[in-house]
Amino acid sequence: MNKKLEEWNKFLKNKKIAIIGAGVSNIPLMKELHKNNLDITIFDKNDINKLPEEASSYIKKYNIKTSLGDNYLDNLVGYDVIFRSPSFLPTNKYLVKEQERGALITTEIEQVIKLSLAPIIGVTGSKGKTTTTTIINAILSGLGYHTYLGGNIGLPLYNKLDEITKEDIVILELSSFQLMNMTVSPHISVVTNISPDHLDIHGSYDEYINAKKYIFLNQQKEDILVLNKDDKIVKDFKKEAKGHIRYFGKGNIKDSYTLNKNYITYNDELIIDTNKLILKGDHNYINICAALNAIKDYIKVPNEELEKVISNISPVKHRLEFVRNINGVKWYNDSASTTPDKAIAGIEAFDNNIILIAGG
Repeated sequence: MNKKLEEWNKFLKNKKIAIIGAGVSNIPLMKELHKNNLDITIFDKNDINKLPEEASSYIKKYNIKTSLGDNYLDNLVGYDVIFRSPSFLPTNKYLVKEQERGALITTEIEQVIKLSLAPIIGVTGSKGKTTTTTIINAILSGLGYHTYLGGNIGLPLYNKLDEITKEDIVILELSSFQLMNMTVSPHISVVTNISPDHLDIHGSYDEYINAKKYIFLNQQKEDILVLNKDDKIVKDFKKEAKGHIRYFGKGNIKDSYTLNKNYITYNDELIIDTNKLILKGDHNYINICAALNAIKDYIKVPNEELEKVISNISPVKHRLEFVRNINGVKWYNDSASTTPDKAIAGIEAFDNNIILIAGG
């Protein structure tokens, strides 16, 4: 039994609860809170007929209270607990006002990290976080561990908290939007790299960087922070870290999985021949290094078995994803590379001549 979840549900009893956003991550949250007979209100800028079908049908069936439409936030007054959607930043004036009044501002993913009985592995970064998260999940699953994949990918996990055990492992991809102002951090945190992104939503580059830091700012001394030694901003996170630091990158780093030419090595030992991998490009081999350093305490198999597991990992959809071979020409889908540095990393993954088809 999950006693932390039990205590949390007791806390929520007789509380006035707001859920901002009726999107994918909040639908299971809405259902779970309603199942527990809690007093919830759904806030969304869309009217009922423009909400996802799953959300609108559930709201109608159970007559869930709502505040919808253009002025939906005018009614965000007097709530005890407010679950915000990831894209609804805590800097919003309505949230700030309610927090100053005494409301608890939280998110579905923050409560998953707080309430999970299983250890949490969290991954963030401007590039590579989806692939690194997927690699971690694939390796652990391939080695026989039972995992739950969530956060920015996978399934919302709030309604799985009563089935997740301490023997499981939860792996989360975490965006800056999800991390911002979080009061808890994963047991193992990975930062792949930092470069300007989402500045149309964040107030500044500094705000974006500071949001990423929440993946480790609330760690304890026994926790682990995995950092990219080749990224100056990320490497400097060490100054604010409380937990054990592990580095990844190119070259030799003591007691670390790193990329050395065509091999992933560990203390000069050749672990993986990158020529045997389905994944292509140094950026993906670096992602593998990040993943291996995050989970090296869980790796209890010979190098040959580890290489076999990793060699079967395919690219995430739209990330250097092999499409087909037509008349000797190989086609790859890299449409997730929506910034110059991501596109360049994809191009550099190939030694032979390529034809780039790009647009936007």
